Amino acid sequence: MRKKKIAAFMLSAMMGLSLFGCGGSDSSDKSATTAAQTEAAQTVAEPDEPVDDEEIDDTEEVAEDDGEAADKFTMSVNRSTGALTVKRPNYSGAAADDGIWTIFVYLCGTDLESENGMGSGDLEEMVNGSSNENIRYVVQTGGTAEWQSSIVDPGSICRYVITNGDIEQVDTQPLTSMGDPDTLTDFLNWGIENYSSEHMALDMWNHGGGSITGVCFDEVNESDSILLKELDSVLSQVVPQMDRKFDFIGFDACLMSTIETANILANYADYMIASEQTEPGLGWDYTVIGEYVCENGGVDTVSLGQVICDGFYESCKRTEEEDDSTLVVMDLSKVDEILEAFNTFANSMYEAGADSSAMSNMVRGIQNAEFFGSNNKSEGYTNMVDLVGLAEACDGYAEGIEELKSAVSDSMAYIKLGARHANACGISTYYPLSVGGSEELSTFSSLAISPYYVSFIDRLNYAGANSGDWEGYSDDEWYDESGEWCWSEESSESDDYWSYTDGQEATGESQYITFAEAPHLDEDGNYTFTLDDNGKEYGMAVSAIVYQLDEEENALIELGQTLAIEGDWESGTFTDNFDGSWLSLPDGQNLAIYIADEEDDFVVYTSPIMLNGEETNLRIRHYFESDEVVIEGAWDGVDESGASGRGVTPLKDGDVIIPLYTAYQLEGDEEFRYHGQEYTFAGDSNLIYGTMAGADYFYAFSIDDMFCDYLTTDPVTFNVDENGEVSFYEDE
Repeated sequence: MRKKKIAAFMLSAMMGLSLFGCGGSDSSDKSATTAAQTEAAQTVAEPDEPVDDEEIDDTEEVAEDDGEAADKFTMSVNRSTGALTVKRPNYSGAAADDGIWTIFVYLCGTDLESENGMGSGDLEEMVNGSSNENIRYVVQTGGTAEWQSSIVDPGSICRYVITNGDIEQVDTQPLTSMGDPDTLTDFLNWGIENYSSEHMALDMWNHGGGSITGVCFDEVNESDSILLKELDSVLSQVVPQMDRKFDFIGFDACLMSTIETANILANYADYMIASEQTEPGLGWDYTVIGEYVCENGGVDTVSLGQVICDGFYESCKRTEEEDDSTLVVMDLSKVDEILEAFNTFANSMYEAGADSSAMSNMVRGIQNAEFFGSNNKSEGYTNMVDLVGLAEACDGYAEGIEELKSAVSDSMAYIKLGARHANACGISTYYPLSVGGSEELSTFSSLAISPYYVSFIDRLNYAGANSGDWEGYSDDEWYDESGEWCWSEESSESDDYWSYTDGQEATGESQYITFAEAPHLDEDGNYTFTLDDNGKEYGMAVSAIVYQLDEEENALIELGQTLAIEGDWESGTFTDNFDGSWLSLPDGQNLAIYIADEEDDFVVYTSPIMLNGEETNLRIRHYFESDEVVIEGAWDGVDESGASGRGVTPLKDGDVIIPLYTAYQLEGDEEFRYHGQEYTFAGDSNLIYGTMAGADYFYAFSIDDMFCDYLTTDPVTFNVDENGEVSFYEDE
């Protein structure tokens, strides 16, 4: 927000307003499912019966060069030909023929345990489901300030074996960070040495942040997490000692079903079990998992994976969060086909982006593709976008989209999607909907699966830093002297290269948003503008921001965002369609609301609040047809470490809510956090979606550009009269 602009405008307008409310009414099997299994497994919303055990064909590893096994993972692209070459380790060790499933659970408790006892609850589920020796959970605990279970010591690393309905502590180690890769390495080496079995899996339990910030954030060690490169390093030490892959590596954590994750895990596991979306706090149902293995013996990975997914879905139903759930079983032997298809697509995507108009349309499409986690001002940015959704956003400009879709679909051994994600493909990828600076972009470039995709994003950032100049960009950074781009186990140090992005920040005064007709009131009293050719090319999205003036604080209070606007990019003309409706608490306090998601039949708002003294966000769903407003609960969003909040917490009687707002001092050019009044929630509390109380308010267009900046126009005054009629007018 351009504070000086608003302050200057408001000091000339100074109208006494307070925070009025709304009026109105209120095996190790490298198994591959058969065609029939795959078709049956790709389900949406309704749970299925477990897949029956059957003979599973081995899938050939894509890891050979001239007939000899590679000793490490490398991936390269030849700049001249665009050809992708992938080499992966090949392990041939034999497993014990005992039918036992050993699941190593890296249980980093963090606030999920200290505040809600979710780790202790899952330990209890493991005990309840392990009635015989067919399943064995080998668990390491740590990473939290307090354990709700009396058997776990928060001051130590504790190791347990759960089998035959019993939990036994078998080892204790000095407390170290669960976000330290050495801690994970030590656990796995110890566990595999002592508890090797025919089937072995790894379950990473905690918060997840997606490709960039990783998984397992240690609450007592500054939210230290295991990054994907660190996980790669750990597994590259552990798995060669096993001389065979894990049957699966899974994440009982948010946002970890990404192509960047899958690309790494393909070296070390036959399958990945993970979620594109955030996970509710209850997570996987370990009782259901254990009971299935105990009843059926040495089940295959896909069958067990289906039980994990279906059990997770049923767990989500218990908290009415099933519609937003996702969980997949991905056949990692199919990852290289995805890499090849994506590289072909990204090559044509990058070439098409040399034309700024094509780049504009592709970026606009990507910004409207399905994303996961959060991507807004109030909750923060996860920057994880559906992989196929990203490709489809480039339809008409890039090639190879259908081949990519087919490759992704073929990799889904089982997919369970809630109704709100029925069109998701199962895996996401990183795309900077909001630029996170050089460290984030450096991490991305070290994980990226194609140099063309890195160059697409790099050129976009370059143009944003160089007055929209596309022609001056060079992709030489990503290739060596022989013209090869290489991905290897070694980390890539490119912070210095990306440092040019550190000076880029959202100003609210984007130079790229220009007008044929500047915002004005037309003859019908509508607030409108028309972009010129440059504005249409660089503009990405249009919304409006509504404000009130608090006379006592001498401050402008931001009430948030509305999409009540009519217009199209072809003409470049946009006009307000605002009827004065807003969301307020039952006591009349208008909430600050921001768009979290919008579909054809509903919009999800997020509103910053204090809940019982802790800062969080209220999640609100508004259904268009019925005008029903539902409080889904509170969600923390993305914290400073990049960990995504795990699920929405329902409100309960007696919860104390204090609305929060961004505010701007009219003198002194200061932005600050404004607190509303306390409101005590009761179970029958309903938000009001109705006409705002009669008063003068202020309205400004906010126009996003393709470089993650935006332009906020000068505010215009509108009045809501006693009959609820809205009229815009210019101040004299």
